[in-house]
Amino acid sequence: MKLEHRKQDVAALPLFMLRLGRYSLFAFGLIVFSLAIGVLGYHYIAELDWLSSFHMASMILTGMGPVAVMTTKAAVVFSSCYALYSGVAFLSITAVFFAPIIHRLLHILHVERDNKDD
Repeated sequence: MKLEHRKQDVAALPLFMLRLGRYSLFAFGLIVFSLAIGVLGYHYIAELDWLSSFHMASMILTGMGPVAVMTTKAAVVFSSCYALYSGVAFLSITAVFFAPIIHRLLHILHVERDNKDD
C-alpha cells in the first residue's frame, strides 16, 4: 500500500485504519515469530519445560531480563544470542507498529523536509 505524498491530502480515516491494521498484523507476526524462536530454543537447548520456556522468552523479548539459570554452555550461548536478537527485534517491531501513526502526524503537521527538485 503506497503512502500519500506530502503534497497530497491526508488519507481518509478508513484508509488509515486499514493501513494501521496491516502494520499491526505484521508487527504481531514478528512478535509471534520471535517468541517462537525463544520458546523452542529454551525448551530444546536449555531443557526448560514449555511454560518456563514461554515465560523466559517473553521476559527476554520485552527486555525484562532472564528468570531462569542456564546450566549448560549451549544454553548460555543460545540465551545470549536470543537476548541480542530480542533487543533489535523489540525496537524494530515497535518502529513497524508506530510507522503509520508517525507518518500521519508528520503529514498533518507538514514536518517533512522540502525538496527543491519536486
